[in-house]
Amino acid sequence: MPKLAALIDEAEPDVLGFMTFPKDHRAKIRSLNPLERPNGDIKRRPDVVGIFPNEDAITRLVGALLLDQNDEWAVQRGRYMSLETIAPLSDDPIVKLPAVAA
Repeated sequence: MPKLAALIDEAEPDVLGFMTFPKDHRAKIRSLNPLERPNGDIKRRPDVVGIFPNEDAITRLVGALLLDQNDEWAVQRGRYMSLETIAPLSDDPIVKLPAVAA
C-alpha cells in the first residue's frame, strides 16, 4: 500500500494541473467533451459514406470534419474559452487572434 500512496503523491501535480487556470476555465479544461464530439463525428461518418476508394479519401473526410469543427470554435470562441481570459497565463504580452467577421 505505501507504493500506491507514493504513486498518488507523485501524480498530484499532473492530476491537478488544471487548478492553475482561472476558475471559470477549470470545468472546461478537466472535461474531454470538446475532444469527444469530433472523435464521435469521425467514427460515425464512415458508416454513412460506406466504402472509401482509397486512403486519401479518408484523409480528406477527416480533414473536412476537423476544419468544420475549427470554424465552429472560431465563431463561438467566447462560449468555450476566450483569448482574453487565457492571455494573463501567457508569457507573451501580446496575444491576439484575428477578428471574426460577423
